[in-house]
Amino acid sequence: MAEHANIKQRVMAESSKKRTEIAELGEFGLIDRLTAPFKATRKSTIKGVGDDAAVIEASRDTALVVSTDMMTEGVDFDLTYFPPKHLGYKAVTKGISDIVAMNATPEQVTISLGISSKISVEFLDELYSGIEFACREAEVDLVGGDTTASVNGLIISITAVGRAKKQSVVQRSGAKVNDLICITGNLGAAFMGLQLLEREKRVLQGINEPQPQFEGYEYLLERYLKPRARYDVVAALSKEKIVPTAMIDLTDGLASDLLQICKASKCGARIYLERMPLAKQTSALAEEMHIDPVVAALNGGEDYQLLFTVPLDQRENVMNVGHIDIIGHITAEDTGAYLVTPDGSEIKLKAQGFKEK
Repeated sequence: MAEHANIKQRVMAESSKKRTEIAELGEFGLIDRLTAPFKATRKSTIKGVGDDAAVIEASRDTALVVSTDMMTEGVDFDLTYFPPKHLGYKAVTKGISDIVAMNATPEQVTISLGISSKISVEFLDELYSGIEFACREAEVDLVGGDTTASVNGLIISITAVGRAKKQSVVQRSGAKVNDLICITGNLGAAFMGLQLLEREKRVLQGINEPQPQFEGYEYLLERYLKPRARYDVVAALSKEKIVPTAMIDLTDGLASDLLQICKASKCGARIYLERMPLAKQTSALAEEMHIDPVVAALNGGEDYQLLFTVPLDQRENVMNVGHIDIIGHITAEDTGAYLVTPDGSEIKLKAQGFKEK
């Protein structure tokens, strides 16, 4: 009886504790809280939690770079309009993009699935067809994985492994004052592709043989459904002998990802509205749907472009690479991170987290 009373008291004590909602911390705050107790104890751990990927010593001169990502149905993708072949391709992109963001070459991936009863073998055939295509295109090997049952839809987990020279690995923490802030492609296209798909889903709900209206916006659909990791940029930077001081892949939106660099590098930033690259289709659909294209660029996410910094004296070399926009510069930490409008006004950048459709 005494033992039962003690158990009851402990249960009541636990239930009376203050409950903290995840939204109070935000995505990045939650990660910081959960991982704070973990300190690297192995000499082979060069970089643990806190970057796009972990960095592990492979030899005296080389390092392995490892990342893990997860995609869940209903949050990260909607099977109503996401073809399984494209989904498989995007899963690989999501994994190897983190490796590329460390200035490393992706080499292997593993794919694990949580599969609900509604998923057919034919669906999985198509999913793996997309995985195979992405692996072949990026010259990476699928080397393993796992499958288990899921009661809440499809879950995809991908682990990616890459390799780099130790001195070439780029973390988020190396940006210095006056470094140039560079980006490898236009912003907001993937977000607007998602908005288009969601609009057509709403409009055509309940209609037999629906005919969605995508004409003129095919580029936006491709950017959302079949994004490509920018391993080509890493190769081009290497050819020009450019090693960025900091780098991250754009998955959470320009604002959130730039703030991650600022946090890790203990710096501020100024990016300029007139330098922000936007595709014509992004601006056109944003106007049609009464969405500010700048908001799409700053907070939309899933662009899978690379955001990186280089010293000021590398400006000409960066321009030689081609298809890279210089959108701002790094400032001192106490100046904060802001978007500068053409009239000189400054808008404070804010991070987003756990965005749902």
